Amino acid sequence: MADPSSRRMIAPSGAATLDVPVAPRNPGMPFEADWVEEVRVNRSAVERRTATQRARRTVKKEWQAAWLLRAVTLMDLTSLSGDDTVGRVRRLCAKARRPVREDLLETLGASRLPIRVGAVCVYHTYVETAVESLEGSGIPVAAVSTGFPAGLSPFAQRLGEIRASVAAGAEEIDVVITRAHALTENWRALYDEVRAMREACGDAHIKTILATGELGTLRTVARASLVCMMAGADFIKTSTGKEGVNATLPVGLVMARAIREFRERTGHLVGLKPAGGIRAAREALDWLALVKDELGDRWLRPDLFRFGASALLTDIERQLEHFATGRYSAAHRHPTG
Repeated sequence: MADPSSRRMIAPSGAATLDVPVAPRNPGMPFEADWVEEVRVNRSAVERRTATQRARRTVKKEWQAAWLLRAVTLMDLTSLSGDDTVGRVRRLCAKARRPVREDLLETLGASRLPIRVGAVCVYHTYVETAVESLEGSGIPVAAVSTGFPAGLSPFAQRLGEIRASVAAGAEEIDVVITRAHALTENWRALYDEVRAMREACGDAHIKTILATGELGTLRTVARASLVCMMAGADFIKTSTGKEGVNATLPVGLVMARAIREFRERTGHLVGLKPAGGIRAAREALDWLALVKDELGDRWLRPDLFRFGASALLTDIERQLEHFATGRYSAAHRHPTG
């Protein structure tokens, strides 16, 4: 086996840095029913395009390691289980500060890069714990609010939960839309709902969760994406992670193209967050390649792209260790919480 020191990686320019300005908030725009109605999606073309994604973009060796380090910096490290505890959230925050073992970073020649996750995402109950644990790190806390994951609690209660999470220190709020508005094509109601939620967020960024696995068609996904962006969403997010079908590349392609069209017509930048079911490093690379192809390098920064993930980080660390040493390690060597 080759000497690990001979495999030291010099990361490509900007590979894992946070050296670009933060995208301005999406101010939204007045509701335009005609624009929503004219949205069309060619499902067969979308499926053909995404079926060839892996063949289109393949990275190996040190370039793969660099892309995986970038993926770590784009991660919303998440703990959204019914058995969460204060201790688990604190361990998760400690992992967020140092998501990759120092010895691996040293071997990869990346010890001086600012490798940290994009945010830590928790239930409202644990926002204060996470804020305290991350103090001084610069890592924001994201809270899932509005009756996550179903989003069916009374509307006033959902808005109150948003305000409470912001008051507790959350800088990002992941809200759940009312799926019935999309399924019944009541787009004005969806617009008004998201607009009110954005106002409740104040200065905190808002990510709207579409629960795409429950929306039925890709056209509905595209239209819901557009309406949420009209209402001022800073990110559109695929899933809660609790649905039967979560983040898929066809859905991601449709949402990315909606983001691109919105930017072309309004000039406003909106982020994308695939969440749920992304567990393998190879899947993360597929998503990064898709975003790079469809939206460009600017979206490969944490202010415009995030993975909602818990198990993904473990596999990325295992792949990095394989690159550094030539051996795969057991998953327990890379605990996340």
